Formats: sequence, C-alpha cells, structure tokens
Amino acid sequence: MWVITMFDLPTDTKQAKRDYTLFRRHLLSDGFTRLQYSVYIRHCPSRENAQVHIDRVQAHLPPDGEVRVITITDKQFERMFIFWGKMRKPPEAAPEQLSLF
Repeated sequence: MWVITMFDLPTDTKQAKRDYTLFRRHLLSDGFTRLQYSVYIRHCPSRENAQVHIDRVQAHLPPDGEVRVITITDKQFERMFIFWGKMRKPPEAAPEQLSLF
C-alpha cells in the first residue's frame, strides 16, 4: 500500500516558508520520498501502518494551505503511467519486505 501526500502551501511570508520547510522535513523524516514537486510517497506494508503515517501527517499540518492524502494499493501503483517527454518509463518498484527467520 502506498500513501501519497500532495500539498499546496503558501510561501509568501517568512513564517509561511518556515512552515513549508518544517512540513516537508517532517515528511522526509517519516520515510516519505519526493515523487514530484509537492507530491511525496511512502510504502506501507498494511492499512493499519498506512493509517499511522496518515495520522502523523495530520499531526504536523501547517496552519495554512492545502494538504491531501490518498492511499493506493501496490497493484494500482504499478498501473501508473510515467512519461518523460514522449517515452514511457516503468513506475518505481515497491521496497522489498523485511523477512525475519
């Protein structure tokens, strides 16, 4: 399961830029990676784990702007079309699951 966080935050004042930076740093420290500008993704092994990370995003929301969070399955993520110019590239692979014996 993938958690996708998309945001549109103001950066017109010094405080707004600080809030933007803090929110972005929180996403990175919580294991999200940048997919595109203002779009960050994180792979989660289960719905319950995804909800934990959604709750963390909610706990660190900046005072202004818009933040959207969506979850999609691995299969849905694999069906994503990625275009670089006119060429199609495959989506990123899901991280390997940790196996303990």
